[in-house]
Amino acid sequence: MDASRRTPRGEDQPPERPTHGAPDRRERGTGADRRASSYEYREVVLPRGTSRGQARALLTEEAEYGKWELAGVRLYMGGLRRVVLRRRIIRMQRTA
Repeated sequence: MDASRRTPRGEDQPPERPTHGAPDRRERGTGADRRASSYEYREVVLPRGTSRGQARALLTEEAEYGKWELAGVRLYMGGLRRVVLRRRIIRMQRTA
């Protein structure tokens, strides 16, 4: 098997359960650009046995109630899906 197409955890290990913990926060851009488009990112891992309906329900719930949007999906050969969600970070600036 080509090493670039192998899952990070290996094919023989069971996939992780979906992660619902604290989001992974990263900032993109610099200076004024950072203030204009600052996002926080969260990775959700969907195991091989997750149906499309279950995945859709989970992602719809995250989008509606958590204000997350889809940033990318990576499907691995073993059926594992890594979904990257993002949402805008709104920073309040002091006016007085």
